[in-house]
Amino acid sequence: MNRRREARARRRSQRLGVNLTSMIDVTFLLLVYFMVSTVMARQEDQLTSSLQTRDSDATGSQVDFQPQIIEVLSIEGTPSYRLAGRVFTDDRSLESVLSELPHEIGVFVRVHPNVPVGFALAAVQSARNAGFAQVTYVPEK
Repeated sequence: MNRRREARARRRSQRLGVNLTSMIDVTFLLLVYFMVSTVMARQEDQLTSSLQTRDSDATGSQVDFQPQIIEVLSIEGTPSYRLAGRVFTDDRSLESVLSELPHEIGVFVRVHPNVPVGFALAAVQSARNAGFAQVTYVPEK
């Protein structure tokens, strides 16, 4: 009887073994996946600045940054564009004025409430047609 008990004990000990081969394979595949999917991007401190500065005679430097803002609003029930104090009622006249401005800084389109969406999109398209690469849509709160 002791032999039977010993045989059963041996079978149980043989069944309780853990196979680590599968776990090693999964770990290796995860390591390869993360190595392949990692994006090698430049760090932010090494990126060039898009703002130009010029040195002045003073101790500091001046930054020549004045954003151009197109306000899309409703004046007396008529949707209108306002740019630097000038008011336009159609997108073609706005586009002609925008084409004369410097394009490096970009333009902001601020849309006031109760203005038709098509009119706001026409302002964005006018800025694109005038040659602006950076057009930012800013809804009014």
